[in-house]
Amino acid sequence: MRRRLDDCLCLQDFENVARRTLPRPLYGYISAAAEDGVSYRNNLSAFRHYAFVQKALVDVSVRDTGITLFGQKYAYPFGMAPMGLSALYTYRGDMVLADTAASCGIPMIMSSSSLIPLEAVARQNPDSWFQAYVPGAPEKLEALIERITKAGFRRLVITVDTQVNPNKQNYLRHGFTSPLKLSPKLVWQGLTHPRWLAGTFLKTCLRHGIPHFENNYASRGVPIISRNVERDFSDRGRLSWSHIRHIRTLWPHTLIIKGLQNPDDAIMAADHGVDGIILSNHGGRQLDSAVSPLQMLPEVARRCPSIPIMMDGGIRRGSDVLKCLALGASFVFVGRPFAYAAAAGGRQGVERAVSLLAAEVDRNLAMLGIPQIADLGPDCLTTIASH
Repeated sequence: MRRRLDDCLCLQDFENVARRTLPRPLYGYISAAAEDGVSYRNNLSAFRHYAFVQKALVDVSVRDTGITLFGQKYAYPFGMAPMGLSALYTYRGDMVLADTAASCGIPMIMSSSSLIPLEAVARQNPDSWFQAYVPGAPEKLEALIERITKAGFRRLVITVDTQVNPNKQNYLRHGFTSPLKLSPKLVWQGLTHPRWLAGTFLKTCLRHGIPHFENNYASRGVPIISRNVERDFSDRGRLSWSHIRHIRTLWPHTLIIKGLQNPDDAIMAADHGVDGIILSNHGGRQLDSAVSPLQMLPEVARRCPSIPIMMDGGIRRGSDVLKCLALGASFVFVGRPFAYAAAAGGRQGVERAVSLLAAEVDRNLAMLGIPQIADLGPDCLTTIASH
């Protein structure tokens, strides 16, 4: 494994290893984008419309990549976005991500579509954030918020861009179904990927039983092979601003909304007492042809200066991180690359991914002639005309 990880020299390299390591349906679950993949490609290509303007003869011998967010100092201006089913990519995946994030000094957002109880992750890393797909029914919502509070989380992220399930065509093309069906093809995929079969799936089943969706409600959810999986996620379309107002009265700590793009919605969020926003189109997994978060970032940051504006989507390089910060982001989150890194090498893989991205951030700061993250601004960039 060490040799495989040594061959990973940037975030993109982990995807190639993960593709070989994971059964095709699981790799397809991580990589799949909605419909024709327009949103996914927009997220990546949006960064190419900006170029750096360097400053020369600036003393950058001492640099600071740290950043303070919601009163907490982080070592780098990036964290781990919520990733569902992480415990199927690598053994006890959510615990691996939480532990690695703590040791690296960055935040990790735990997904509610996870297969390990949130209480266990909160014990492992009390500074983890929790992302919720809150149920529409008030009594279920209140019970879930109470559970998250009791677990000890202090940062709650409400995702609001999953009103209905996305088009599943690309999941199906890769053989991924929800619920997972133990078909001959899936069994064959497991047998032909023995490292994953022995080290993740069988190890999980022998020690912890068939994985369940643990955290979408106040009580344990259904197994991943249950035919009722779809029904378990059926009430997200009822969410409205009244639910956010209600959550604000229930949740005494930092409240963040993820999945906004419209500047008017950002202002509404601030007016409803939200403490921060994560601009996101769900990594291009929900609505195809959705605008890239980076394209909306300058306008949202301009019109909503009272709270931190964060973003995810398409970030693959340290230069991408710095472009986001220069355009007004307070922080960024990275999703798929850390999932691939976990699949490629467990904790060692995630540690290497963090260190590679951190090194790029630090090196690019130096070459920009900017010694501190706080000094980044729009003057560091120029736009490039589209061809």
